[in-house]
Amino acid sequence: MIPLEKLESTIPKSMLKKGLTVLSTELKPMKILIEQKRVPEEGWKDDLIERFLDLLSTMDSDKDSKVASVGEREGRVASPLVSKLAAGFHHGVGRSGQLVAPQPKAAGCSLMYYFANRLATYAMKSFGVPNIKKAYVVPMATGMTIGLALSVARDSTCGKEVVCPRADHESPLKAIRLVGLKAKTVEGKVFEDAVRVSTEDVEEAISEETCAILSTTTFFPPREPDNVKEIAKIAAREDVPHIINNAYGVQSREIMKMIRGSIDAGRVDAIIQSTDKNFLTPVGGAVVASPNEDFLDRISKAYAGRASASPIVQFLASMLSLGVKGYEELRDEREENWKMMGELLKDVAEKHGERLLNVYNPISVAMTMTKKSAKKIGKVLYASRVTGARALDSTDFGVCCPKYITSYINFDVTIQTQRKDVVLATKRLDKVLATVK
Repeated sequence: MIPLEKLESTIPKSMLKKGLTVLSTELKPMKILIEQKRVPEEGWKDDLIERFLDLLSTMDSDKDSKVASVGEREGRVASPLVSKLAAGFHHGVGRSGQLVAPQPKAAGCSLMYYFANRLATYAMKSFGVPNIKKAYVVPMATGMTIGLALSVARDSTCGKEVVCPRADHESPLKAIRLVGLKAKTVEGKVFEDAVRVSTEDVEEAISEETCAILSTTTFFPPREPDNVKEIAKIAAREDVPHIINNAYGVQSREIMKMIRGSIDAGRVDAIIQSTDKNFLTPVGGAVVASPNEDFLDRISKAYAGRASASPIVQFLASMLSLGVKGYEELRDEREENWKMMGELLKDVAEKHGERLLNVYNPISVAMTMTKKSAKKIGKVLYASRVTGARALDSTDFGVCCPKYITSYINFDVTIQTQRKDVVLATKRLDKVLATVK
């Protein structure tokens, strides 16, 4: 673009050639990204990511020094700090008719969103579900994105109810109400330590009023992941849209394998996962993937107006920073730390007359709390600077069934959890159990 080779008369030709070689080497990852449109194998350095984003944002109309701006929305920003926080993408993404449509005033931002969606598709395929067709990054968190997907299911059926295997989380329930639908909850049942929702009960809950099935892969013990493969078969037989809430499942190879099997076996219309929990961004975005391109495109068209570019650019920057290799290393580390959490928590449980819950959950570990007040232990543990643990009594919202067999406490081991966090959390739990009466 810039004819630097014409400067050979200003400095020795050998020096210029060497300088151009260095420049070409440093910019080569950008060239590969533009050509291949996939997550890089090796993560980029921050300065290269900034250079790439700055290059794209410079293409937007608000950077044009010769433009005459007379519209109501021209990408004007009061503070340089605000512009920096938005990586220079002031116009947002999409148009009133479609979320992923190019934005006339923002060629650079439109390209940025294009690359984010291509990387999202590649990431979902590479990290466990190669049988999807496409994925979009949505600038709303998981719950709101579930609502958007349900609105598409609502408009394509005559139903008013969403069949929900019980997962005690307010966000999906609010999403259902937000789009004018009603949750038809299928109760969880206790099988030894595990809480499961019977697929037979799910099928029985389907009626002429059914708009969609909303299944869940990731939740806290004692709740086990839904049998999404069997639910997908039911959805295909009954011709009912099936949306999977895969909130933090991308980081688990086992859960992604379950989703891959469900797509092969039956009907899956949308798989929704958080960008912060899975791809280490600030809260505010989700990736919605699907083997059904038409359903995904209708989700894009259902979004009202333009949208913030910030969650999109954060996802793109995160994926460029991690690369495929970096993300797989994080998954390896998470699996090792999950095993260690189970071992250390088992030692603590046995020391205090408790036991681990025998529940299939590849991300969380839980232990009984029969000798102490679970809620009191949870509060003291939080005061001891252990965050993320959940302590519940047997009838609390969160147990996913009418009444569980015991009070308990659980710990999640997600990507970027450090080994020292696992060790410190279990040590502090041991101390709290020993001192709290």
